[in-house]
Amino acid sequence: MPIKNRLAETHAQITEWRRHLHTIPELQFDLHQTSAFVADRLREIGVDEITTGVAQTGIVATIKGRSDTKGRVIGLRADMDALPIEEATGLDFASTHPGKMHACGHDGHTAILLGAAQYLAETRNFDGTVVLLFQPAEEGGGGGRVMVEEGVMDRWGVQEVYGMHNMPGLEPGHFAIRSGALLASADEFEIVVTGKGGHAAAPHEAVDPNLAAAHVLIGLQSIASRWVDPLKNVVVSVCALHSDTEAHNVIPQTCRMRGTVRTLDPEVRGFVQKRLQEIVTATAQAHGCTAEIAYELGYPVTVNAEDNTHHAIEAALKVTPHVDTDTPPIMAAEDFAFMLNARPGAYIMLGNGDGPTVHHPEYVFDDNAIPAGCSWFAEMVESRMPVA
Repeated sequence: MPIKNRLAETHAQITEWRRHLHTIPELQFDLHQTSAFVADRLREIGVDEITTGVAQTGIVATIKGRSDTKGRVIGLRADMDALPIEEATGLDFASTHPGKMHACGHDGHTAILLGAAQYLAETRNFDGTVVLLFQPAEEGGGGGRVMVEEGVMDRWGVQEVYGMHNMPGLEPGHFAIRSGALLASADEFEIVVTGKGGHAAAPHEAVDPNLAAAHVLIGLQSIASRWVDPLKNVVVSVCALHSDTEAHNVIPQTCRMRGTVRTLDPEVRGFVQKRLQEIVTATAQAHGCTAEIAYELGYPVTVNAEDNTHHAIEAALKVTPHVDTDTPPIMAAEDFAFMLNARPGAYIMLGNGDGPTVHHPEYVFDDNAIPAGCSWFAEMVESRMPVA
C-alpha cells in the first residue's frame, strides 16, 4: 500500500491523538474539550489561520500552498461528535464520560484530518488553499447545515469539498465510493392516534387507538411494497409505539408512534411524505379515530458529483488498488449532504475491518486505517491543486 512516507512515520502520533479523543466523547454542539484539543493540535501543526466558535464549537482552519496562481480552494471535512451510548469495549482508553461514546468513529475521522493537516502544513506541495472543516453535531444536530448557513463556503471561498467515513465490514485501508446518491435522506415522523378510552372488558363502548395504530403501522409498509417503483430505495420504519396506559385492562385514549423514512431520490422523498399522511389519516378515520402527524424533513440525500467522484477515485487508487468504485448505496444518512448541496464534492468510505458496526456499544475504530485515510485527504489536495 503506497501510503505517504511521512504519514507512515506519524501513524503512532495520530493514533495517540485518536485514542485521547476517544476518552473524551461529547455530544452534538457541546464539544468544548474536543474542540480545544483540535485547536491546540492545529496550532502545533502550524496552520495559517484558525477560527473557532463556528457553529458553536466547530473549527475552520486554512493551510496555504507554495503558491496560489490558480486561486483554487478545497474543503476537507471531519465530524467530531459522539453518541449517547454507554461504551462496552473494555479498551484501556475507553470513554471517561459516562453514557457517551465515540461509537461511530468520529474520533478517527478527526484524527485523520489532523494527520493530513500536519502533512500538508509541513510539505505545502500544492498550489492553492486547503480549508479544514471540523464539524460538530453530525449525529442528529445538523452541524453541517449550520456551518453552511453560517456561510463557511462563501467566507472561505470553498470551491469543492470532500469528506470520509469509516466502514465496518470493508478491509482496513480499502475504499468504497459511488457517483450519485451514496447515502439516504433521513426524515422523522410522529403520529398520535386518538380514540376513546374505556374498560378492556367493554371494547364496544370505547374506540381503540391501539387497533387503529396497528393498522396504520401495517398500512405504512405498503408504501415501499406497493406505491413506489421496486427499483427505487425506500425505507419506512415505525420504531416506537406507546399508548398512554400500562394497565392490562384499560383501552387507552391515545397511541403514539415514531419512526423514520429513508429515500435516495428527492421526488420519491416528497411522494412518501404525502402518501404517509394520506394513509395515516384515512386509516385512523376508518377505525373511528383521529390522527395528528408531525413530519420533519431531516438530512437530504448525500449525492456525490460525477466529476468529483472521479477525482476521489483517482486519489484513492494512488493510495491502494483496493477501491470499490460502484459500491451499493447505504440507507443511513449523513449531514455532509448539506455541504455537498452547497458545493460539488464527494464522500468516500474507508474500510474499518470486521467487528461490530457503528452505533454499537462494542464498536472499535481500527487505527490501522489511519495512514490510508490521511493519505487520501492529502492526495486529494495535491492532485486537485498540483504545483505549477
